[in-house]
Amino acid sequence: MPHAFQQSVITEFRANTGKVGGPFEGADLLLLTTTGARSGKPHTTPLGYVRDGRRLLVVASNLGAPHHPDWYRNLLARPTVRVELGDEEFDSLAVPAEGARRDELFARVVAEAPGYADYQDATDRLLPVVVLELPDPGATVPAITSLADKLVAVHTWLRGQLLHVGAETEAYFAARASHPGGGEPPAPGLGLQIRQRCLAFCQALEFHHTAEDGHMFPTMEGYHPHLMDVFDRLREEHVSIGAVQAALAALLADVTIAEPDRFRAELARMTEELTAHLDYEEEHILPLLADVPWPPAPPAS
Repeated sequence: MPHAFQQSVITEFRANTGKVGGPFEGADLLLLTTTGARSGKPHTTPLGYVRDGRRLLVVASNLGAPHHPDWYRNLLARPTVRVELGDEEFDSLAVPAEGARRDELFARVVAEAPGYADYQDATDRLLPVVVLELPDPGATVPAITSLADKLVAVHTWLRGQLLHVGAETEAYFAARASHPGGGEPPAPGLGLQIRQRCLAFCQALEFHHTAEDGHMFPTMEGYHPHLMDVFDRLREEHVSIGAVQAALAALLADVTIAEPDRFRAELARMTEELTAHLDYEEEHILPLLADVPWPPAPPAS
């Protein structure tokens, strides 16, 4: 899709709560914003989708071209994406389906949008089917009125992602143990579900600790110099946890995790160190942030 035409579709989509005319009139369309694998910049792409329960399915067809589209390569490198769907906008974890599940979901897509079968016939490349989870309509979002609330929300998300990755990893090892001969289960490696979730966790953790080291801790030290030892300890723990994060990121560099046993060991190390770090930070830092409003007030003009 030429850039100028693509931008006109994006503009029309946003101006009309997801409805566009021309060749896409009446089509189910969403906007997917990925982060550039190399540039780190946001890139928005209009894509057709098929709804499957609480999931949206998009296909990296690239109109049957022999190579994957840029947006697909971006989400493999940075799995957290932004989805615009009519008047709804949300973050989602982008997970390409694998093996038999990919084939099942592709058949689901083709049943509703037969043109994707033509795109598959046009190329030797297996067209990836990417699953985007919709937000849970029953989820309650706690009110965030202070910086303490915001910190707790971030920590809760980090703990939750660790819990998910840990559970999925242990399920993999249980399947491997029950597989004849104790070898690899039918699905190779640890699977894209685990990889994408853990990679998103690592990237969010790095961003969080960088923001604390660069902004929050220096500001707080100015008001609480008697807690210098606390901030020094937190920074030292950031360095230690960063080493584990780097080890995990290296194992996640390929689409298939080639060393599942090492991944499991590093994940256990991350869980132990990060859990202790978050507990210590909340014990000493949260009381200092309870009266700091969030979001911060805009600067006086």
